[in-house]
Amino acid sequence: MVLNKTEKERLPSTLKRSSEKAQSTYMHTLESAEEVHGDGEAAHRIAFGSLKHSFEKVGDHWEAKETKGPSDDQDAKRGRAALHSKTATAEGVDAYASKAHLVDVAKRLEIKGRSKMTKAQLVDAIAKANQSASARSLRNEE
Repeated sequence: MVLNKTEKERLPSTLKRSSEKAQSTYMHTLESAEEVHGDGEAAHRIAFGSLKHSFEKVGDHWEAKETKGPSDDQDAKRGRAALHSKTATAEGVDAYASKAHLVDVAKRLEIKGRSKMTKAQLVDAIAKANQSASARSLRNEE
């Protein structure tokens, strides 16, 4: 599914820099969620939840995951449990990926000290690096 101009304008900036498959996954889910929940935060959360089953955030964009499934404990929850959960999200980082995969992502993002980090530390460091990369990209777009 190729998105039209109006749909592309509705995409979050990180998805505008991602593959057509990531874009269509998000938009398809967003439109379905809006039919049920209206145009608001709930619909966008649902769309990101769907996206995170097949994609992970790397820097300022989303890439296909090797294995489909939830990205973190928050993403694994469904329905009202997810909406009212106090569980922190990994912000698009695939926290369920192997440590070797996380080290590889950290290397691509040039995170220092990655080889000595625990898996949880890698997830946090990647999330921070992703935020920085997204912010840089937004500044460059202006």
